Amino acid sequence: MLRKSAFLGAVTAALAVMAAPAHAAWSGLNMPVGVTTLSGEVHWLHMLIFWICVVIGIFVFGWMIVSLVSFRKSKGAVPDTQMLHSTKAEIIWTIIPVIILVAMAVPAAKRLIQIEDDRGAQITIKVTGYQWKWQYDYIDEGISYFSSLSRDSDAARQLGSGIDPKSVPNYLLSVDKPLVVPVGKKVRLLLTSQDVIHAWWVPDLAVKKDAIPGVMNQLWFEIKPDKAGLYRGQCAELCGRDHGFMPIVVEAKSPEDYAAWVASKKAPAAAPAAPAAAATTAAPAATAG
Repeated sequence: MLRKSAFLGAVTAALAVMAAPAHAAWSGLNMPVGVTTLSGEVHWLHMLIFWICVVIGIFVFGWMIVSLVSFRKSKGAVPDTQMLHSTKAEIIWTIIPVIILVAMAVPAAKRLIQIEDDRGAQITIKVTGYQWKWQYDYIDEGISYFSSLSRDSDAARQLGSGIDPKSVPNYLLSVDKPLVVPVGKKVRLLLTSQDVIHAWWVPDLAVKKDAIPGVMNQLWFEIKPDKAGLYRGQCAELCGRDHGFMPIVVEAKSPEDYAAWVASKKAPAAAPAAPAAAATTAAPAATAG
């Protein structure tokens, strides 16, 4: 009776800890719900399979514990030396797992097809991984730039810098130039690498894909219209000495702000052409004189 009371007390204490306000500290252990049109469905599938596994684990380990306690030697249990066979039991424990696997496979296959279906993409960006930075090429806009670890994080990471990393906002998760995309638009990324294998991963977008030399992988995402903001990720494939220092930052803007950003990036490229055009116009006048 004492053991049962102690067990119930331990379970109650554990549940109290799980329900306490400190649960926020544990929320980072789970997959985020995300901000894209598909991430919520991926999270729902993840939780469905998780709880199925939890129920199976409780049943299996609960049965084992009950068996160990109920048929222990101190209670006079004697092992049966005869091997028993039950066709009915074998059919049951074959059919039930098959049903569970099919119930998980159908929605999983549907999500996998959705993840790979990039038809109707409105923006295409080529992403190239380098040791240790990313290059973004906007195929339709003619914009290209590199994205590297921000200077404050890079300074703090140096051995003997004397800078407290905790004083640096978003230490090792900030960049000098983020990938800028509009909300409410389907964005397709074409991923490759210039040297070794990298992996482009942003948890809030529910996307991760390897960038492989000589191979062009692709993924897509569409950030919800009300989810403008910054979303951070990292290279998720060990790619060398500075693997931990090539973060990813995606800046989601409203369509209007994105259009203004594209115009600002194109303006510097168009500016040098103006003097050349002026010189061409002035040349005939000089000849006439």
